[in-house]
Amino acid sequence: MYRIWFERAPSPSFMHLLDDAVSLLGPANATPETPFIALPSAEGIIAAARLRYDDAVMAQAPGLRVIARVGIGVDNIDLEAATRRGIAVCNAPDGPTISTAEHTILLLLAVVKELRQIDRLMRQGGKVDFFNAYHGREACGLTLGLVGVGRIGGQVAKIAHTLGMQVLAFDPFAPVDRPAALQVERTASLEALLRQSDVVSLHLPLSAATYQLIDAARIAQMKPGAYLINTARGGLVDEAALLAGLEQGHLRGAGLDVFHHEPPDPSHPLLQRDDVIATPHIAGVAEEAKQRLWHTAIKQVLQVLRGERPQYLVNSLG
Repeated sequence: MYRIWFERAPSPSFMHLLDDAVSLLGPANATPETPFIALPSAEGIIAAARLRYDDAVMAQAPGLRVIARVGIGVDNIDLEAATRRGIAVCNAPDGPTISTAEHTILLLLAVVKELRQIDRLMRQGGKVDFFNAYHGREACGLTLGLVGVGRIGGQVAKIAHTLGMQVLAFDPFAPVDRPAALQVERTASLEALLRQSDVVSLHLPLSAATYQLIDAARIAQMKPGAYLINTARGGLVDEAALLAGLEQGHLRGAGLDVFHHEPPDPSHPLLQRDDVIATPHIAGVAEEAKQRLWHTAIKQVLQVLRGERPQYLVNSLG
Protein backbone atom coordinates (compact mmCIF):
# COMPACT_ATOMS: atom_id res chain seq x y z
CA MET A 1 0.00 0.00 0.00
CA TYR A 2 1.32 3.43 -0.94
CA ARG A 3 1.60 5.92 1.92
CA ILE A 4 0.84 9.47 0.77
CA TRP A 5 1.00 12.50 3.06
CA PHE A 6 -1.36 15.39 2.34
CA GLU A 7 -0.58 18.96 3.41
CA ARG A 8 -4.24 19.84 2.90
CA ALA A 9 -6.92 17.21 3.34
CA PRO A 10 -8.67 16.56 0.03
CA SER A 11 -12.39 17.19 -0.16
CA PRO A 12 -14.48 13.99 -0.17
CA SER A 13 -15.47 14.92 -3.72
CA PHE A 14 -11.88 14.22 -4.82
CA MET A 15 -11.43 10.90 -3.03
CA HIS A 16 -12.37 8.95 -6.15
CA LEU A 17 -9.04 10.05 -7.65
CA LEU A 18 -7.17 7.83 -5.18
CA ASP A 19 -6.92 4.15 -5.83
CA ASP A 20 -7.60 1.46 -3.23
CA ALA A 21 -3.92 0.86 -2.63
CA VAL A 22 -3.35 4.26 -0.98
CA SER A 23 -3.05 5.04 2.69
CA LEU A 24 -3.65 8.72 3.51
CA LEU A 25 -1.42 10.42 6.06
CA GLY A 26 -2.03 13.77 7.78
CA PRO A 27 -3.11 16.41 8.40
CA ALA A 28 -5.83 15.08 10.72
CA ASN A 29 -3.58 14.80 13.79
CA ALA A 30 -1.34 17.74 12.93
CA THR A 31 -1.17 21.05 14.77
CA PRO A 32 0.39 24.37 13.64
CA GLU A 33 3.38 23.47 15.80
CA THR A 34 3.68 19.91 14.44
CA PRO A 35 2.52 20.02 10.79
CA PHE A 36 4.71 17.08 9.75
CA ILE A 37 3.76 14.73 12.59
CA ALA A 38 2.60 11.98 10.20
CA LEU A 39 5.32 12.52 7.59
CA PRO A 40 8.04 10.00 8.60
CA SER A 41 6.35 7.00 6.98
CA ALA A 42 5.39 8.82 3.78
CA GLU A 43 6.47 7.71 0.31
CA GLY A 44 4.74 10.60 -1.44
CA ILE A 45 3.67 14.14 -0.58
CA ILE A 46 0.78 16.13 -2.02
CA ALA A 47 1.99 19.66 -1.26
CA ALA A 48 0.11 22.94 -1.10
CA ALA A 49 1.84 26.32 -0.86
CA ARG A 50 1.62 26.99 2.88
CA LEU A 51 4.57 24.93 4.13
CA ARG A 52 8.25 24.92 3.22
CA TYR A 53 9.75 21.61 2.05
CA ASP A 54 13.45 21.91 2.73
CA ASP A 55 16.16 19.32 3.29
CA ALA A 56 15.31 18.97 6.99
CA VAL A 57 11.69 18.16 6.20
CA MET A 58 12.66 15.63 3.54
CA ALA A 59 15.04 13.99 6.00
CA GLN A 60 12.07 13.17 8.22
CA ALA A 61 10.75 10.76 5.59
CA PRO A 62 13.55 8.38 4.55
CA GLY A 63 11.24 6.53 2.16
CA LEU A 64 10.05 9.66 0.38
CA ARG A 65 10.11 9.33 -3.42
CA VAL A 66 7.93 12.14 -4.78
CA ILE A 67 6.51 15.58 -3.94
CA ALA A 68 3.65 16.81 -6.13
CA ARG A 69 2.34 20.36 -5.92
CA VAL A 70 -1.36 21.10 -6.20
CA GLY A 71 -0.45 24.13 -8.28
CA ILE A 72 2.27 25.58 -10.47
CA GLY A 73 4.84 27.24 -8.22
CA VAL A 74 7.54 25.15 -6.57
CA ASP A 75 9.26 28.04 -4.76
CA ASN A 76 8.41 26.41 -1.41
CA ILE A 77 10.31 23.22 -2.33
CA ASP A 78 14.08 22.90 -2.15
CA LEU A 79 14.66 21.42 -5.60
CA GLU A 80 18.38 20.93 -5.05
CA ALA A 81 17.80 18.92 -1.88
CA ALA A 82 15.06 16.86 -3.53
CA THR A 83 17.23 16.07 -6.54
CA ARG A 84 20.16 15.11 -4.33
CA ARG A 85 17.90 12.73 -2.41
CA GLY A 86 16.42 11.25 -5.60
CA ILE A 87 12.97 12.69 -4.87
CA ALA A 88 10.86 13.59 -7.90
CA VAL A 89 9.17 16.99 -7.79
CA CYS A 90 6.09 17.54 -9.94
CA ASN A 91 3.61 20.34 -10.44
CA ALA A 92 0.26 20.86 -12.16
CA PRO A 93 0.85 23.71 -14.61
CA ASP A 94 -2.37 23.35 -16.60
CA GLY A 95 -4.74 23.14 -13.64
CA PRO A 96 -5.16 26.80 -12.64
CA THR A 97 -4.68 28.47 -16.03
CA ILE A 98 -8.26 29.38 -16.89
CA SER A 99 -9.27 30.16 -13.31
CA THR A 100 -6.28 32.44 -12.70
CA ALA A 101 -6.61 34.21 -16.03
CA GLU A 102 -10.30 34.91 -15.42
CA HIS A 103 -9.52 36.15 -11.91
CA THR A 104 -6.83 38.44 -13.29
CA ILE A 105 -9.37 40.03 -15.59
CA LEU A 106 -11.85 40.20 -12.70
CA LEU A 107 -9.38 42.18 -10.57
CA LEU A 108 -8.42 44.33 -13.54
CA LEU A 109 -12.02 45.30 -14.25
CA ALA A 110 -12.88 45.77 -10.57
CA VAL A 111 -10.01 48.15 -9.95
CA VAL A 112 -10.35 50.05 -13.23
CA LYS A 113 -14.10 50.40 -12.65
CA GLU A 114 -13.40 51.57 -9.07
CA LEU A 115 -15.83 48.96 -7.79
CA ARG A 116 -14.82 49.15 -4.14
CA GLN A 117 -15.09 52.94 -3.98
CA ILE A 118 -18.56 53.13 -5.47
CA ASP A 119 -19.79 50.09 -3.51
CA ARG A 120 -18.75 51.77 -0.25
CA LEU A 121 -20.46 55.04 -1.18
CA MET A 122 -23.69 53.26 -2.02
CA ARG A 123 -23.70 51.22 1.18
CA GLN A 124 -23.06 54.30 3.29
CA GLY A 125 -26.32 55.78 2.08
CA GLY A 126 -27.14 59.45 2.12
CA LYS A 127 -27.52 61.84 -0.74
CA VAL A 128 -24.74 61.25 -3.27
CA ASP A 129 -24.43 62.50 -6.83
CA PHE A 130 -23.24 59.14 -8.18
CA PHE A 131 -22.99 60.48 -11.73
CA ASN A 132 -20.23 62.88 -10.70
CA ALA A 133 -18.86 60.80 -7.82
CA TYR A 134 -18.02 57.86 -10.06
CA HIS A 135 -14.67 57.98 -11.87
CA GLY A 136 -14.33 54.43 -13.19
CA ARG A 137 -12.76 53.90 -16.60
CA GLU A 138 -13.34 51.68 -19.60
CA ALA A 139 -10.89 48.84 -20.14
CA CYS A 140 -11.43 49.10 -23.89
CA GLY A 141 -8.61 51.17 -25.33
CA LEU A 142 -6.27 50.76 -22.37
CA THR A 143 -2.84 49.13 -22.78
CA LEU A 144 -2.23 45.98 -20.76
CA GLY A 145 1.38 45.05 -20.05
CA LEU A 146 1.95 41.39 -19.24
CA VAL A 147 5.13 40.48 -17.37
CA GLY A 148 5.25 36.85 -18.45
CA VAL A 149 3.29 35.19 -21.27
CA GLY A 150 3.28 31.56 -20.25
CA ARG A 151 0.07 29.58 -19.87
CA ILE A 152 -1.73 32.09 -17.65
CA GLY A 153 -0.33 35.25 -19.24
CA GLY A 154 -1.26 33.93 -22.66
CA GLN A 155 -4.84 33.21 -21.56
CA VAL A 156 -5.09 36.71 -20.05
CA ALA A 157 -3.95 38.16 -23.38
CA LYS A 158 -6.72 36.34 -25.23
CA ILE A 159 -9.42 37.66 -22.90
CA ALA A 160 -7.94 41.18 -22.90
CA HIS A 161 -8.15 41.30 -26.68
CA THR A 162 -11.89 40.64 -26.51
CA LEU A 163 -12.19 43.67 -24.21
CA GLY A 164 -10.54 45.87 -26.82
CA MET A 165 -7.27 46.26 -24.93
CA GLN A 166 -3.88 46.62 -26.58
CA VAL A 167 -1.54 44.03 -25.11
CA LEU A 168 2.22 44.31 -24.58
CA ALA A 169 4.47 41.64 -23.12
CA PHE A 170 7.90 41.31 -21.60
CA ASP A 171 9.13 37.75 -21.20
CA PRO A 172 12.79 36.99 -22.02
CA PHE A 173 12.16 33.27 -21.54
CA ALA A 174 9.22 32.94 -23.92
CA PRO A 175 9.82 31.42 -27.38
CA VAL A 176 10.54 34.10 -29.95
CA ASP A 177 7.26 33.49 -31.77
CA ARG A 178 5.09 33.31 -28.62
CA PRO A 179 4.01 36.99 -28.48
CA ALA A 180 3.21 37.10 -32.19
CA ALA A 181 1.13 33.93 -31.89
CA LEU A 182 -0.88 35.67 -29.15
CA GLN A 183 -1.12 38.89 -31.18
CA VAL A 184 0.88 40.59 -28.46
CA GLU A 185 3.59 43.19 -28.96
CA ARG A 186 6.88 42.20 -27.32
CA THR A 187 8.76 45.02 -25.57
CA ALA A 188 12.55 45.12 -25.53
CA SER A 189 12.71 45.59 -21.76
CA LEU A 190 10.65 45.62 -18.60
CA GLU A 191 11.21 49.37 -18.33
CA ALA A 192 9.67 49.88 -21.79
CA LEU A 193 6.61 47.85 -20.81
CA LEU A 194 6.15 49.77 -17.55
CA ARG A 195 6.38 53.14 -19.31
CA GLN A 196 3.76 52.23 -21.92
CA SER A 197 1.18 50.25 -19.92
CA ASP A 198 -2.00 51.53 -18.32
CA VAL A 199 -2.33 48.21 -16.48
CA VAL A 200 0.61 45.97 -15.53
CA SER A 201 -0.16 42.33 -14.69
CA LEU A 202 2.40 39.90 -13.25
CA HIS A 203 2.58 36.28 -14.46
CA LEU A 204 6.01 34.94 -13.55
CA PRO A 205 7.44 32.61 -10.90
CA LEU A 206 9.03 33.77 -7.68
CA SER A 207 12.79 33.23 -7.49
CA ALA A 208 15.86 35.00 -6.16
CA ALA A 209 16.00 36.91 -9.44
CA THR A 210 12.35 38.03 -9.35
CA TYR A 211 11.97 38.75 -5.63
CA GLN A 212 10.48 42.25 -5.27
CA LEU A 213 10.90 42.79 -9.00
CA ILE A 214 8.31 45.54 -8.69
CA ASP A 215 10.03 47.85 -6.23
CA ALA A 216 10.03 51.62 -5.74
CA ALA A 217 12.22 52.18 -8.80
CA ARG A 218 9.97 50.03 -11.03
CA ILE A 219 6.83 51.69 -9.72
CA ALA A 220 8.34 55.10 -10.52
CA GLN A 221 8.81 53.86 -14.11
CA MET A 222 5.10 53.04 -14.45
CA LYS A 223 2.77 55.52 -16.13
CA PRO A 224 1.16 58.04 -13.78
CA GLY A 225 -2.32 56.75 -13.04
CA ALA A 226 -1.48 53.13 -13.93
CA TYR A 227 -2.82 50.02 -12.19
CA LEU A 228 -0.92 46.94 -10.91
CA ILE A 229 -2.42 43.45 -10.89
CA ASN A 230 -0.70 40.52 -9.16
CA THR A 231 -2.12 36.99 -9.22
CA ALA A 232 1.30 35.28 -9.26
CA ARG A 233 3.31 35.51 -6.02
CA GLY A 234 3.31 38.15 -3.29
CA GLY A 235 7.09 38.24 -3.15
CA LEU A 236 7.24 39.78 -6.62
CA VAL A 237 6.09 43.13 -5.23
CA ASP A 238 7.60 45.41 -2.60
CA GLU A 239 4.39 46.06 -0.68
CA ALA A 240 5.74 49.16 1.08
CA ALA A 241 6.69 50.66 -2.29
CA LEU A 242 3.28 49.78 -3.72
CA LEU A 243 1.57 51.46 -0.77
CA ALA A 244 3.71 54.56 -1.25
CA GLY A 245 2.90 54.65 -4.96
CA LEU A 246 -0.81 54.58 -4.17
CA GLU A 247 -0.59 57.12 -1.34
CA GLN A 248 1.35 59.54 -3.52
CA GLY A 249 -1.17 59.19 -6.32
CA HIS A 250 1.35 57.86 -8.83
CA LEU A 251 -0.66 54.66 -9.14
CA ARG A 252 -4.43 54.74 -9.44
CA GLY A 253 -5.13 51.29 -8.06
CA ALA A 254 -4.08 47.69 -7.54
CA GLY A 255 -5.68 44.26 -7.71
CA LEU A 256 -3.95 41.69 -5.50
CA ASP A 257 -4.60 37.99 -4.98
CA VAL A 258 -1.22 37.35 -3.33
CA PHE A 259 0.75 38.87 -0.45
CA HIS A 260 4.11 38.39 1.27
CA HIS A 261 2.41 36.78 4.25
CA GLU A 262 -0.78 34.86 3.60
CA PRO A 263 -3.41 35.39 4.57
CA PRO A 264 -2.54 39.04 5.20
CA ASP A 265 -3.47 40.53 8.56
CA PRO A 266 -6.82 42.33 8.35
CA SER A 267 -4.99 45.48 9.50
CA HIS A 268 -2.64 45.37 6.50
CA PRO A 269 -2.56 48.94 5.14
CA LEU A 270 -3.22 47.81 1.57
CA LEU A 271 -6.48 46.20 2.71
CA GLN A 272 -7.68 49.51 4.13
CA ARG A 273 -7.63 51.30 0.79
CA ASP A 274 -10.57 51.77 -1.56
CA ASP A 275 -8.20 51.73 -4.53
CA VAL A 276 -7.08 48.16 -3.76
CA ILE A 277 -9.19 45.11 -4.61
CA ALA A 278 -7.84 42.08 -2.71
CA THR A 279 -8.60 38.36 -2.59
CA PRO A 280 -6.94 35.62 -0.45
CA HIS A 281 -4.83 33.68 -3.01
CA ILE A 282 -7.82 31.96 -4.59
CA ALA A 283 -7.36 33.05 -8.21
CA GLY A 284 -6.42 29.58 -9.39
CA VAL A 285 -8.82 27.45 -7.37
CA ALA A 286 -12.25 27.73 -8.93
CA GLU A 287 -14.07 24.42 -8.54
CA GLU A 288 -13.13 23.24 -12.04
CA ALA A 289 -9.49 24.19 -11.45
CA LYS A 290 -9.35 22.31 -8.14
CA GLN A 291 -10.58 19.19 -9.89
CA ARG A 292 -7.75 19.46 -12.43
CA LEU A 293 -5.15 20.29 -9.76
CA TRP A 294 -6.01 17.38 -7.49
CA HIS A 295 -6.27 14.97 -10.41
CA THR A 296 -2.86 15.95 -11.81
CA ALA A 297 -1.05 15.93 -8.46
CA ILE A 298 -2.46 12.60 -7.30
CA LYS A 299 -1.95 10.98 -10.70
CA GLN A 300 1.72 11.95 -10.74
CA VAL A 301 2.42 10.73 -7.20
CA LEU A 302 0.95 7.37 -8.11
CA GLN A 303 2.93 7.29 -11.36
CA VAL A 304 6.23 7.80 -9.52
CA LEU A 305 5.37 5.24 -6.84
CA ARG A 306 4.59 2.72 -9.59
CA GLY A 307 7.93 3.39 -11.26
CA GLU A 308 6.52 5.49 -14.11
CA ARG A 309 7.70 8.90 -15.31
CA PRO A 310 5.27 11.71 -14.37
CA GLN A 311 4.06 14.15 -16.98
CA TYR A 312 5.23 17.35 -15.25
CA LEU A 313 8.56 16.47 -13.66
CA VAL A 314 10.21 19.70 -12.47
CA ASN A 315 13.64 18.46 -11.44
CA SER A 316 16.08 16.24 -13.30
CA LEU A 317 16.75 12.84 -11.75
CA GLY A 318 18.92 11.53 -14.56
